[in-house]
Amino acid sequence: MELISFNKLNKTEAGKILQACCGSSTWLKLLIDKFPFTDEKDLIKKAELVWYNECSKADWLEAFTHHPKIGDTKSLAEKFADTHHLAAGEQDSVNTAPQDVIEQLVKLNTDYETKFGFIFIVCATGKSAGEMLRLLQDRISNSYNEELAIAMGEQYKITILRFQKLFEADTWQTLTARQLTTHVLNTSIGQPGQNITIRLKHLVDGVWQTMAQGVTNADGRLADLLAPEKILSVGNYKIVFDTANYFAANNLRGFYPEVEIQFTVSDDSHYHIPLLINPFGFSTYRGS
Repeated sequence: MELISFNKLNKTEAGKILQACCGSSTWLKLLIDKFPFTDEKDLIKKAELVWYNECSKADWLEAFTHHPKIGDTKSLAEKFADTHHLAAGEQDSVNTAPQDVIEQLVKLNTDYETKFGFIFIVCATGKSAGEMLRLLQDRISNSYNEELAIAMGEQYKITILRFQKLFEADTWQTLTARQLTTHVLNTSIGQPGQNITIRLKHLVDGVWQTMAQGVTNADGRLADLLAPEKILSVGNYKIVFDTANYFAANNLRGFYPEVEIQFTVSDDSHYHIPLLINPFGFSTYRGS
């Protein structure tokens, strides 16, 4: 569908279409109040404003209930049939995952929901079952407030991906690159730092709290800590690399169990923060 055609619908019809992108009834109502949309970027800007600034904890939790658990592809096809046309493919990697990985996903999903009271939310598109399992293993140790913040961000990424499936437009190609990206290179072996957990933290009431979390891919990159067009507020942040588990997994004796890089966001430009690591040293810089 083209946005120009969508804008010709009445609000009730438009709402029925958008509700497949996010399950929060409050989010939907507030977004439809801002209908029609100038272009796709305008839609994203208003959707983000509503999600982060006008919705409450209850609204975020409601949205989470509209997703199947990671690995529960049967529910995706049955219980969540109304969103299947947009959600299809989001968990494709689970279908080909080894049985032991699937079993671990199922068990940890149950443990996660018992601890936090909501299911594990992750933007699964493009992630292997192993990567999602690693994220689940890492995130289950977070505090409730950290997980709520991370899950909010993951839900918003899913919403944008569903917008992109819903509206076919060249505008999507002009979305601003993710504001924050990183890349890890192990300089001792000349290879990317794969499967390293990375946290983005900011100060909340004087306490450093995780606001986004991810795992580096086979190229040592993590490009989706933030959603497209999501801009960090001016202030100080830190990005934390879990190097202890990386060294252990590669049978290396590392001196640094964790690498923490603090940085200042002063505008809406792109911030690329690479890490060059070896067992006994590391360096970083602001890249491009």
